[in-house]
Amino acid sequence: MGCTCSCGKEGETRILYACAGAANTGYLADQVARKLSREGMGDMSCLAGVGARLSGFIESAKAADRAIVIDGCSVACGKKAFEDNGIPLTHFMVTDFGVEKKKTEITQEVVDRVAGEIRRALGA
Repeated sequence: MGCTCSCGKEGETRILYACAGAANTGYLADQVARKLSREGMGDMSCLAGVGARLSGFIESAKAADRAIVIDGCSVACGKKAFEDNGIPLTHFMVTDFGVEKKKTEITQEVVDRVAGEIRRALGA
């Protein structure tokens, strides 16, 4: 599948999916995905659509060269939704980057730091 917009390596289509849970970590996951999307790391799509097993979202995720799921915490709702639908994924959890659920204040500095860590892990 060719790429005309946000891609990783040349010709690689990437789609970003983020937790948007009620906790600070869900908010962070969403903000990190939005930042990475603005920076051209991939286009965002709806994680809830995958979780609801909506065919268009499932097919788009399966067609991507890389589906990147950013979860907020160890509950890993996004990862489970992808696994339940048999969709390969690259998974990140913001709590793996020193962010504590219900404790860490989410500032622009935290968003930038976690986005940078994920960007590096993706090889960008």
